[in-house]
Amino acid sequence: MTGYFYPDRMGRIILLAMEEVIGREGVHSVLNLSSLASYADEYPAARSEKTFPFKAVTQLQESLEQVYGPQGGRGTALRVGRACFQYGLREYGSMLGITEMAFRLLPLSTKIHMGAKSFADLFNNHTDQRVRLEEKDGKLLWHIERCPLCWERRTTEPVCHLAVGLLQEALYWLSGGKIFDVKEITCIARGDPACTIVIDPTPLS
Repeated sequence: MTGYFYPDRMGRIILLAMEEVIGREGVHSVLNLSSLASYADEYPAARSEKTFPFKAVTQLQESLEQVYGPQGGRGTALRVGRACFQYGLREYGSMLGITEMAFRLLPLSTKIHMGAKSFADLFNNHTDQRVRLEEKDGKLLWHIERCPLCWERRTTEPVCHLAVGLLQEALYWLSGGKIFDVKEITCIARGDPACTIVIDPTPLS
């Protein structure tokens, strides 16, 4: 195989999260539209082998936009991203170290920074996605330098909504129910060097 991949387990997580948001029939429609009908009857297995292509992840998000329209697709992808965190927590929580009581008792700012690093390490060490963290002007910047969500796409605005939803839910969970400002400001799909998501570590509520 050539190209870049997620582990099958992450492909499974995305499809399970999508099913939670739009239902089994909705997933079938999206898979058929994405030319990924082979996954309709059986989702990828929960294994570490990297065979779920970046292109498939991109096709899934593109198909959400086709089915629900640009705005509806964006909202749906955000919700799928949030659901992905909960499924991911079950699969990778112990590996990330964020479910340990010692971690849960840390100050919020420490949890956010340590959690972000653990999250980035998970992608960098176990997938072909590449994430770089940066702190700037009091904000945490999540740079996706090799992105599966907009792989080979060309758009006029940022489209990695699933990643934004994933980070929103991670912060919500880490903080015990607080809301944070999380937004994508640059995207490879529109010609930027990286997909950059800005996280304001001060909760809105």
